[in-house]
Amino acid sequence: MNSYAKIAIGATVAAAVIGGGYYVSLVREIPVRVAVVERDVEVRVFGIGTVEAQVLSRVGFQISGKIAALHADHGDVVKAGALLAKLDDAAQRARLRKSEAATRQAAANLSKVKAQLRRVEASYQQKKTINLRRQTLAVRGTVSQEAADDAQTSEETAHSDLKVIEAEAEIAAVLQDDAAAQHRLEGVVQSQHGLHAPFDARMIARHKELGSIAIAGETAFTLIAPESIWVRAHVDQALAGGLAVGQTAFVRLRSEADRLVETEVVRIDQENDRVTEERRVYVRCRDCSPQHQLRFLGEQAEVEIVKRTIPAGLFVPLRLVAGYDGRSGLVWSVENGRLAQRRVQLGDRLLDGRVHVLSDLPAGVSLVVEEQQGMRPGRAARLTPEGAR
Repeated sequence: MNSYAKIAIGATVAAAVIGGGYYVSLVREIPVRVAVVERDVEVRVFGIGTVEAQVLSRVGFQISGKIAALHADHGDVVKAGALLAKLDDAAQRARLRKSEAATRQAAANLSKVKAQLRRVEASYQQKKTINLRRQTLAVRGTVSQEAADDAQTSEETAHSDLKVIEAEAEIAAVLQDDAAAQHRLEGVVQSQHGLHAPFDARMIARHKELGSIAIAGETAFTLIAPESIWVRAHVDQALAGGLAVGQTAFVRLRSEADRLVETEVVRIDQENDRVTEERRVYVRCRDCSPQHQLRFLGEQAEVEIVKRTIPAGLFVPLRLVAGYDGRSGLVWSVENGRLAQRRVQLGDRLLDGRVHVLSDLPAGVSLVVEEQQGMRPGRAARLTPEGAR
């Protein structure tokens, strides 16, 4: 075989290979998977958040002093009014007893002045009667004018004494009220030596120990209301449309990555974060025991909120949508056995990366859900059995 024949054979083989490759890659019918109608599909939005407490109180004493007793520690669950700690109150108890004695003394003094008032009132009435009688007799000439003047002076003196003792009685009453108020004040200060739980709470931190000095207003315990624990999640505002209080949400804690906790949306902030462009959403457990992991504040959590359920629809991967503008885009379709690109209206995005197709499709049109090599408009396509509609 001469060289010309060899060249001809080689050219023929090369042309066959190229032609075969062209046929395989660009002409031959390719199998494609297409979207099928799915039912009861949940539209969820994702958010990252942390476990927090809506009601958190940092409590401390209203007065300063040395801590003499501690009755609670971190992790304890306490009832409203339970004694948490107590300051040394020896000096205050002495002041309270002193104020109590002052109250009794003021009451005794008031009783004494009232007795004197009754005596002076009786004396005044007697001298008033005598003066009236003598003034009558003086007019008749039976009693001398001097005696009548003496009786008048005695009545006026008795009246002055009465006014003085009445003023003393008012002062004594005021002093008694003052002593009683001081006693109540000392009692209030005495009660402030004990620190009580303001509500049914779980203690998450104790900041003082026995014998340490507590400064007025300084935090001694940090308490939370267990029923107020929630997860504060941050959701992209572009996906936050349609969120509402009462919607079901599922929480996955970082410490329990294999478990979903069912919760409920209980609050949505009315102001978005202008920096991160996120909306703050708060979800609370519907049925969690007090010992559930959700009790640890600050733990990171993933939140999936169920916005709504689509009764039936078609869904395509967002990665296969060209020119997506948030409302529409170009998707691959199979029409009359050939590939094409069709613009469709798009709706909710799913967490798995798919998007809901809102447009009604003509009969015989299917949407491609899996990319294949060699896809181009007009190429013949065959629906795979599991993807046929």
